[in-house]
Amino acid sequence: MVSFKFIHAADLHLDSQFKGISGLSDNIRAFLRESTFASLERLTELAVRERADFMVISGDVYDAKDASLQAQLRFREALDRLGEHGIGVYVIHGNHDPLDGPRMGTSPKEHVHVFGPEFERVVAYRRQDRRPAAVIGGISYPTAKVTENTSRYFERSKDSSLFHIALLHANVDGDPAHETYSPCTRSDLNAAGYHYWALGHIHKRQILQETPHIVYPGNIQGRSIRETGAKGCYAVQVDEEGHVGLRFHELDTVRWFREELDIDGLESEESFHLMVEARLEAIRRERPGEMSIVRFTVIGRGRLHDRLEEGMAEELLHAFRRQAVQAAEGPGGFCGLVWIESFEIRSGPWIDREALLQEDSFLGELLRYGKRAGQDERIRSELFRGALQPLAANGELRRLLAETSEEERMGWLRRAEEMAVMLLADLGPETEGDKESDAH
Repeated sequence: MVSFKFIHAADLHLDSQFKGISGLSDNIRAFLRESTFASLERLTELAVRERADFMVISGDVYDAKDASLQAQLRFREALDRLGEHGIGVYVIHGNHDPLDGPRMGTSPKEHVHVFGPEFERVVAYRRQDRRPAAVIGGISYPTAKVTENTSRYFERSKDSSLFHIALLHANVDGDPAHETYSPCTRSDLNAAGYHYWALGHIHKRQILQETPHIVYPGNIQGRSIRETGAKGCYAVQVDEEGHVGLRFHELDTVRWFREELDIDGLESEESFHLMVEARLEAIRRERPGEMSIVRFTVIGRGRLHDRLEEGMAEELLHAFRRQAVQAAEGPGGFCGLVWIESFEIRSGPWIDREALLQEDSFLGELLRYGKRAGQDERIRSELFRGALQPLAANGELRRLLAETSEEERMGWLRRAEEMAVMLLADLGPETEGDKESDAH
């Protein structure tokens, strides 16, 4: 073998619409719309800077079957630039951009190989001396829904001792957060004898296995609150012995955050306002030159809960958004801009929780069961299975439920507990004790 370096990227979703955001000004919305293209430009610059021999893109270059003209032109420009630096590009198409989607007519590029609907293998070359570096196998989605296990088509080239890379857009081991397109298992991939599985489809970055390497790089730009954290690609170095070194590179220009705000012990609106400002400043320091979007989840119990639910949270949301719009129009532009996506109220009115947990009552037993469910995944799974079973009869609801994260389900559990306390402990917006206290 010869040593070489390649870039593994997937799920570019060019020209994607950001989901679940309201109240944006026109210039902020335009900036978000441009973010997938900005991440593509960073991907291209990275390949050039790292002197990569080639790049593999494991599906969903575009966000929709009928890719926009702008997305196609911008991707073509990126391919041209990579070609100018002698960097080969190997592409498969996935469920969002299948081969039967309409595309503008373009002449084939010598340095670009797009895999078709049938499995095929090609040889990739090292850029500096054109020596054969790797055998790349791949298969594209002919249509949007591919439900067969396409990994079974992958075979090693029996007469080649080169490093073997597989490009596959698939759901490995049944990730419930994504559609089960091209479903397969790690055992299926191991049986094919490839050295590196360059996967796409799952937007969460993860290395499922290291011998052989089975890798999801995630998408290059988060597009909703479900896609928090750093997004980017892997630079992969392979040495003469076939040993693999992975290095993740951030490419996102807009990053999503989830932050919790605990109201325990807070007594005034000003104290809550200062807490929000401190969290916003912490995010700015983390990403001073970029834009961020955050969802604040309010937790805990305290006297501020009622005021938050009665309109205080909404008023603060509008105030902070106005500040963000003004900042975006100022000299700093989008550098360090933090947009609040929402305040999610999961807090509750103040109660003596420990006393309730000790009570020999229905509410006490309910809280003890909720505590056990929060700590024991088996109990929690049984609880959700029974509670959600009536909804599973609807195919669309079943799909949406499968996409929910463990964090979201824990939120449901906490919220249900709060509702139980409100109903069974007879807690209204204001207790008699609060009225007497306010009167004094």
